[in-house]
Amino acid sequence: MGLLDVVTGVVSSLVAPLRCAACDGVLHQRAAFCPACAEGLIRATPLHPHRLAAFAYGGPIADALRRLKFDDRPDLAAPLASTFAPLLPLLLAHKPQVVVPVPLHPARLVERGYNQAALLARALARWIDTPLAPLALRRSLRTSRQTDLAREARAANVANAFVVHPPSLIYGRSVVLVDDVETTGATLDACRRALEAAGARLVVSAVVARAELDVGDMRR
Repeated sequence: MGLLDVVTGVVSSLVAPLRCAACDGVLHQRAAFCPACAEGLIRATPLHPHRLAAFAYGGPIADALRRLKFDDRPDLAAPLASTFAPLLPLLLAHKPQVVVPVPLHPARLVERGYNQAALLARALARWIDTPLAPLALRRSLRTSRQTDLAREARAANVANAFVVHPPSLIYGRSVVLVDDVETTGATLDACRRALEAAGARLVVSAVVARAELDVGDMRR
C-alpha cells in the first residue's frame, strides 16, 4: 500500500461528527474541528523520530481530548484519530508491523467504559494497514493518576506497571505505541521498556497531543 493510498483511506474513512469535536459548533464539511477551532490548533514541536505527536496540548485539542476521555464521548475518537494524518509518512517509514495502545487498568476501564487509546489505535491501524494488538500490553498495577503527581514522581508511579502477554505478539517486530496525550513521557517510556523487554525490534510512539509546557489541569 502506497502513501497516497493511506492518506486517501484516512480521508475517505473519516466519519465526521455532526458538531465540532471541541466546541460543538455545527460542521458544514467533513472535518474534526470547525474553522474557528482549527485556527487554534498548534502543531507539536518535533522531538525525536521515534516520539511523534500531532499537536501541542492546549486550546481546542485539549478540549476535544477531555471530552473524549471524561464526557463519555467515544464517538470523538475517529475524528481525533484523523489528526494522525500528517504523521503517517513518518510512521510508514519505520515499516510498522503491529499497533499497540497504551492500556488502562481493568478497574479504570470499567469506570470509563472504554479505553480512548485503544479507539485511536484501532483507527490508525486500519489506515496504515497494520495489525492491531489491543491486549498485547497490559497494565498490571493500578497506579495513581499521573496528573495527581508532581512531574518527578510520575516515572516512579508507572515503573514496572506494564507487561506484555504473550511476548510472541511483539518479538522482533516494529511497534507503533498509541496514546492520546504525552505529558512528561513517563507512561510512554514505561510502556516502551516493557515492549523492548518483550523483544520489540523498534517502538515508535504516536499521540494526538503533547504537553509542551507544564499542564496542571490534565486529568488522567
